[in-house]
Amino acid sequence: MTIMGLWLPIVVSAVVVFVAGSVIWMAMPWHKKEWQKTPDEEAVRAALKGCEPGMYTVPHCADRSGYNQPEMQQKLVDGPQAFVTVVPPGLPRMGGKLLMMFGYNLLVAIVCAYVVSRTLSAGADYLAIFRISGTVAFIAYGTAYIQESIWFGRKWSSTVFTFVDALIYALLTGGVFGWLAV
Repeated sequence: MTIMGLWLPIVVSAVVVFVAGSVIWMAMPWHKKEWQKTPDEEAVRAALKGCEPGMYTVPHCADRSGYNQPEMQQKLVDGPQAFVTVVPPGLPRMGGKLLMMFGYNLLVAIVCAYVVSRTLSAGADYLAIFRISGTVAFIAYGTAYIQESIWFGRKWSSTVFTFVDALIYALLTGGVFGWLAV
């Protein structure tokens, strides 16, 4: 089994996962409450005005030694602490984001195909292909968010819901690979 011989499951699984992701994010309820409004949105907007797109910390400490300063320690104790991502102003441009998401789905499918082509021989059965490609897809789609919860305060419930998404994507990817790679 070669990676080039798996081009059809690569493309089909990327399309199927793209459609599933679109349905999940537009129609399913589990991501709707992950984002919250700040108590004074206009004050937050005014405070962030002028920030270039990028990632910011509040309070900000440029290096590790700054955490030893009493003023910084008090800011941390008093709170709030935040990790803020500022994006460019204007209406969201979904076309480019959707294209990048499809590209990511293709990348995951290519990695799945690579692992399948290196671990299984031609003529492998559906379940073996399903198991390998589904496991790789689950890892690719789900596990990165664990670090977000550990280090950046992402709610663990959001990470759990991401695991639900990843499981759906993994089952679809495994199913497509098992179906088309046999």
